[in-house]
Amino acid sequence: MAAVLRIMLAATWLLTGAAVASAQGYPAKPVRVVVGFPAGGPTDAIARLVAQKLSDRLGHQFFVENVGGAGGNTAAGQVARATADGYTIMAISTGFVVNPSLYARVPYDPVKDFDPVTLVAVSPNVVVVNPQVPAKTLPELVQLIRDNPGKYSFAGPGVGSTPHLGGELFRLAFKLDLVHVPFTGAAPAIQATVGGHTPIAFTALPPALSAVQSGQLRALAIASTERVAGLPDVPTFAEQGIKDQEADTLTGIVAPAGTPKEIVELLAREIAAIVAQPDVKERLTVLGFNAVANKPDQFAARIRLEMDKWAKVVRDAKLRIE
Repeated sequence: MAAVLRIMLAATWLLTGAAVASAQGYPAKPVRVVVGFPAGGPTDAIARLVAQKLSDRLGHQFFVENVGGAGGNTAAGQVARATADGYTIMAISTGFVVNPSLYARVPYDPVKDFDPVTLVAVSPNVVVVNPQVPAKTLPELVQLIRDNPGKYSFAGPGVGSTPHLGGELFRLAFKLDLVHVPFTGAAPAIQATVGGHTPIAFTALPPALSAVQSGQLRALAIASTERVAGLPDVPTFAEQGIKDQEADTLTGIVAPAGTPKEIVELLAREIAAIVAQPDVKERLTVLGFNAVANKPDQFAARIRLEMDKWAKVVRDAKLRIE
C-alpha cells in the first residue's frame, strides 16, 4: 500500500512539475484562437486585435480560426474537447452563456468544460426607434405601446441574441403587447427600423452607432449602468427610472478546462496589459465596447451571473430552439 502511495505521489509531482514547466515556456508554438462566428463581426474583430497583440508580446503567433455554426455552439463543442495545454483558446460572446438554456442540446457546459481567462470588453444594448415614432423616452415608449395594443413590434438580430433577450426582458417587465421580429443579423434589423418596417429595435451598440449619429434612428436608452462615449447624450435605463434592465454583449477569452493555471493567469495578465494600451482602448471605443480585462475568478463569477439571468428570461418568455 505504501509503495502504491509513493508511486501516486511521484506521478502527481511529475504531472505538476510538467505543467509548471510547460507554463514557464509558454508559448513555444502558434496558438489557435477559435471564434464561433464568421469573420467581420465584433467578436471576430476583438479576437483579431487581441491575437495580434499577444503575438507581438509573447513571440509566437496567435491566429484566429473562424468556426461558425449553431450560434457558436459548434465552435464551443470543439474547444471543449481540445487538449487543455493553452494552445487552443476561444473568444466567446454572450451566446456562450445563453445557449445552454435556449437550445434543446448544446455540446458543452460553460462552467465544467472551460476555464475562464478574462472578460476582454463589454458593449451595452441600445433601444432605438424610427424617427416617426413619437416616443422620446423609455417611459413614453412604454405608454405608447400600452395605448396601442397589437401595433408595435421590435427588431432583433436573431432568436436568443442578447438584444432579443434584452427586448424580452423589457416586454416582460412591463407586460407589453410587443412582438419580436427576428432578423439574420444586426444590419438587416437596423435597416428594417430605418425603413419603418419595424418601428423599434433592440440592438448591440456597435451596428447602431452610425444610424443614430446620422439621425436615421433615435436612441432612447442605453442598457448599461453608465452612458457610453459614442452616444454621450443618450441616458441609461436606470436614469429613466427603469432598473434591472442591463444587457451587455460580452467578449471574453476562455480555455478548455484543465489548462494549466499558470498559462491562464499569464494570458489574463497579458490581455489586461493589452487593453490598457491607448490604441487598443481607442479601437474598442470605435467598435462600441468598453475595456474590462478582469481576473479569471471575476470572469467566472460573471459567467454564472449571466447564465442565471438569461436562463430566467428564456424560461419566462418560453423561448426554445430545437
